[in-house]
Amino acid sequence: MRAHLRPAIVSLALFTILTGLIYPLIVTGVAQRLFPSQANGSPIVRGGQAAGSALIGQPFDDAKYFWGRASGTAPFPYNAGASSGSNLGPTNETLRKAIRSRIEALRAADPNNQAPVPVDLVTASASGLDPHVSPAGALYQVRRVARARGLDDATVRHVVEQHIEGRQLGILGEPRVNVLQLNEALDAMR
Repeated sequence: MRAHLRPAIVSLALFTILTGLIYPLIVTGVAQRLFPSQANGSPIVRGGQAAGSALIGQPFDDAKYFWGRASGTAPFPYNAGASSGSNLGPTNETLRKAIRSRIEALRAADPNNQAPVPVDLVTASASGLDPHVSPAGALYQVRRVARARGLDDATVRHVVEQHIEGRQLGILGEPRVNVLQLNEALDAMR
């Protein structure tokens, strides 16, 4: 029995040290060296303090800010610890009611905007944390944001167009706008 037990314990200890200590330290060191921002959560820093992450949405409801996608997390919006989909299907009355409520809020904030509301402004992403909206979702809000900030529509539209991110590697995903970075750029214009 000792002949089998000793090699098993030595193997367990060896692989615990290799895969539980040495490998994570190497990967963390390489990530910190090559990709420091991403390794630390892609923080957006304002005044020396983290204002948020480029990877997680934030709730904006002031008319002077662009609004992001609805959050699917509970009990707090954009709670990374509660990331998950709602599992509500398109025929679910709770989802339909939430979408109607979001459309009403967008219409109330900009009553003269009769354009169709882009779907990403009234639905949550799969994780409920998406920090991006489509270019159409951002452009839909230009008039409201410009009016609330006392800016020209063309100026705000130009800032939106500067913040449109293309497809990754030219083929993956869809063009998008990071709402926090867009709002930070507008705040910097003061």
